[in-house]
Amino acid sequence: MELGRFGIWTFDFEDQPAAMLRDSVRELEELGWPAIWIPERDGREALTHAGFLLASTERISVVNGIARIGSRGPRWAHGAALLLADAYPGRHVLGLGFGGAQPGVKPLEAMNDYLDELDTVTSANPLPAAPIRRLLAAYGPKMLELARDRSAGAHTYHVPVSHTAQAREVLGDKAFLGVEHAVLFETDPGRAREIAREHLRVYLTSEYNVAKYLRLGYAESDLDGGRGSDRLVDDLVFWGDLDTVVAKLHAHLDAGADHVGVQVIGVEPGESAMPHWRRLADALLPRSAAAR
Repeated sequence: MELGRFGIWTFDFEDQPAAMLRDSVRELEELGWPAIWIPERDGREALTHAGFLLASTERISVVNGIARIGSRGPRWAHGAALLLADAYPGRHVLGLGFGGAQPGVKPLEAMNDYLDELDTVTSANPLPAAPIRRLLAAYGPKMLELARDRSAGAHTYHVPVSHTAQAREVLGDKAFLGVEHAVLFETDPGRAREIAREHLRVYLTSEYNVAKYLRLGYAESDLDGGRGSDRLVDDLVFWGDLDTVVAKLHAHLDAGADHVGVQVIGVEPGESAMPHWRRLADALLPRSAAAR
């Protein structure tokens, strides 16, 4: 799966009107970014959103990071992904994930069942020249194994570099590993950690994320009731000047990631992260791409 070494991972497009969204993704393409990752929050439907971004551009790949399996049945996920694969060959990646706690539902079992049905869907729609590409959101060893065995690979979110090394061991050499990581352009430690803690609070209190961090060797004291220790905060949000942030992002590649989706945080509501994306393009992308 060729997505380049770095891409953009962003919630920002959830809050932009269509015209601004079109202009933003076109500028990212012109800056040379090879891929953009979009989540499914509470507003825009994941595959419609992906289709709009693909229709607005010519080269950039669009990755659902993630489309929630609880938000659509396998037949409809297959139908949408089939159309996008046909219309935009090699540019869409269907990233699937459980998408949060559901009482009485086990994520691994639910994902297995979903993939079973997805793989048996038949359709009268034309088959695309390029196949549907899919990834699974995965953290624990068993979900990583499922991603390795039943998709092109895994997408991880809010994990330290140590997790990337562990995920690569589980996935083996051939499966794709895409890692999201948050960055913040703030050099004052106190201010940086304050902003990072606000961003991380929901993740440091949710059941599956807490289990993830404890499994990685962090202590209950590192979680600190959702506040997060300096150690944990610094591992999950790379802050500092441009050179510092860029060096830390490369650590994921050194640990075995194929691709890093960079999520810029600390942007005020109503403002755009575009100035930061421009700086990152100059620092992270090949000169030929960043100079487009």
